[in-house]
Amino acid sequence: MVVSVFDLFSIGVGPSSSHTVGPMRAAADFVADLVADGQLAQVSSVGVDLYGSLASTGQGHGTFTAVLLGLEGHRPEEVSPETIDERRAALESGAPLLLGGAVENSPGPVELDFHESDIVQRPLTLLPYHPNGMLFRAFDGDGQLLAERTAYSCGGGFVVVDPPDGADPMADDDNVELPYPYRTADQLMALCAEHGLTVAELAMANECARRSRQEVLDGLAQIAAVMEESKNSNLRRTGCLPGGLAVRRRAPDWYARLKAMDTTFDPQYWVEWVNLVALTVNEENASGGRIVTAPTNGAAGIVPAVMFYATHYTAAARGHDARPRAEIVADYLLAAGAVGALIKEQASISGAEVGCQGEVGSASSMAAAGLAQVMGGTAEQVENAAEIAMEHHLGLTCDPVGGLVQVPCIERNAIAAVTAVNAARMALFEDGPTHVSLDQVVQTMRATGADMSEKYKETARGGLAVSVGVNVVEC
Repeated sequence: MVVSVFDLFSIGVGPSSSHTVGPMRAAADFVADLVADGQLAQVSSVGVDLYGSLASTGQGHGTFTAVLLGLEGHRPEEVSPETIDERRAALESGAPLLLGGAVENSPGPVELDFHESDIVQRPLTLLPYHPNGMLFRAFDGDGQLLAERTAYSCGGGFVVVDPPDGADPMADDDNVELPYPYRTADQLMALCAEHGLTVAELAMANECARRSRQEVLDGLAQIAAVMEESKNSNLRRTGCLPGGLAVRRRAPDWYARLKAMDTTFDPQYWVEWVNLVALTVNEENASGGRIVTAPTNGAAGIVPAVMFYATHYTAAARGHDARPRAEIVADYLLAAGAVGALIKEQASISGAEVGCQGEVGSASSMAAAGLAQVMGGTAEQVENAAEIAMEHHLGLTCDPVGGLVQVPCIERNAIAAVTAVNAARMALFEDGPTHVSLDQVVQTMRATGADMSEKYKETARGGLAVSVGVNVVEC
């Protein structure tokens, strides 16, 4: 089943889709079921165990706060950064956890003495199906187990829970019949050729099997608007990023310099503008602000940065026959989503599973495909753009310094965004057979991730995380 563009591009909060958005969503689902089953009032205590990467880098990724807010019933697509800050401060000061208080139709919160220090961390224990495992339990006043759930945050905010014995927990339970189902790039290309469709047109037809065309267009416009606001929000911030590394926000200064240098978006400055958008979105993510997972939070700056290029520097945006911005954005996101769906189907978008090649590499590949679509590329050129971008991120490790989505993540988004633009331009400069297909490079990414040492998979136990440590000069 083809993953919807609205699953790949979901609105949430920073700093991590797998370590913040996924755990909050999993905890909220657990407590919502307690409410639905009429068990909330019977709960006297809860237990939460975090496994693998969630335990290793959970502190820097906001995982513990995310779990607590999820248990209160808050959801990443709805909770405001201000509410997160308020509840975090309250809980840190000793206020009780308001179990289920934010769940719709909840009979009222159950006040519990449960805080971050009560969450059990098991960094060296990996559950069977994914490194990002969680165990939630609820007990009554006699200590009897009321409910128990094992959940996995498998990248991009996706959560799977409690598979039956022998079942694949990653299996898609979306039973919508799509007009153009595909699992591989070869299948996608064959469908485009058979039906005379562009990649964006085919993706739109599949989305319209789930919702009306206008709902799709409105949803894509909302995604673009949140991306735009996440860019602008950080430009209004000052000082250092939170988390203890004292990383200085560079985007506001860059913005002031660029505005003074370039008032008309002269093409000679496109690299600087693309860099700026990637930096500012990822600084907003690192601040815990509202962003769009694209397809993850750690790679959230790439798709908006290349979308900025698509809407400011392409012939579609500024030529004699310039198209409305909404049309450019829709084609861009649909084509990017089509490629993201097959990457998720064949490999992974989780840094804890395959390293940063699955996050930044996937985002760069998706952005390159979207840009090639906007620039008038054929389906084959769109595929080639995605392949070029992914190929040159193979083997990229996930080794965040201090377990924070800051170093090297923020700069890495900027580099990958420029790579995506270059990949699209390269793909459109030729029209012939390629030596490596997108399917081949995606399968190679998955195999490379399987071979990669666990210390390079979002554990902060290798690479830059160890070499740099926390010896960063304060700003």
